[in-house]
Amino acid sequence: MKLDTEDFDYVCIMAKQEAALVFESGKEYLIESRLVPVAKEHGFTTLKSFIDRMRKGTLSSEVKQKFLNVLTTNETYFFRDFHPFESLRDHILPELIEKCRATKKINIWSAACSSGQEVYTFMMLLREHFPELDDWEIRVVASDISTTVLNQAQTGIYNQVEVNRGLPARLLVKYFRKENDRWVVHESLRQGVEFRSINLISPWPILPPMDIVFLRNVMIYFDVPTKQAILKKMRQVLKSERYLFLGGAETTLHLDNAFTPTQHGKTIVYKTPAA
Repeated sequence: MKLDTEDFDYVCIMAKQEAALVFESGKEYLIESRLVPVAKEHGFTTLKSFIDRMRKGTLSSEVKQKFLNVLTTNETYFFRDFHPFESLRDHILPELIEKCRATKKINIWSAACSSGQEVYTFMMLLREHFPELDDWEIRVVASDISTTVLNQAQTGIYNQVEVNRGLPARLLVKYFRKENDRWVVHESLRQGVEFRSINLISPWPILPPMDIVFLRNVMIYFDVPTKQAILKKMRQVLKSERYLFLGGAETTLHLDNAFTPTQHGKTIVYKTPAA
């Protein structure tokens, strides 16, 4: 199942239109490897026939969602890069606790949560290092455009390879239970987490004013106008003098200068302006 130039260009247009994903020339092999299983699953003998049906607009909404699911990159693991979570533990959360002590409320959004390792890492960090927050209202929204990974995040079920990536054995035993050859997140970590399907380039649903937003390793897939639009919306959903976490290769510089980069250890976090 090979992809010719015309069909590759069409897939690129659809990926950008539906999810703002940018695929450059030379990525034909990547598109082929991801779309071929979907095409075969639904009875298509060639990618061309599958894409022709897309052009006609006769594919079901379920198949179109699978198209988006396979095109998105969902690389993640527990305690990914470590330093951002170190910054949270040592600097950001202690500061927020002081700011929010009167209301005892903190809102967090994992805006591209993938299969959930990031949000469960955060929940373990809270349990391990901030027991004083047990009687606080901690609201966590975890979202992704891919329904496939979002379903896994919501069920909190991981295989041995996934829990071996970044998760200390002590925390695995403490916060997961073994079921056959899978590990299941304890219900205590899922409490307070709301899983939602959100496309970052579409209108966002009503969200609570956020204290922390994780948007890590997502912006690298967008073009400059899309990055600027998303950062503007992030400023609107974040409270004043609150924090946006991006990936190590991402920045707000020259995109939205209203954010102030702040260095905490080996991590740069982006702070919204004062009211």
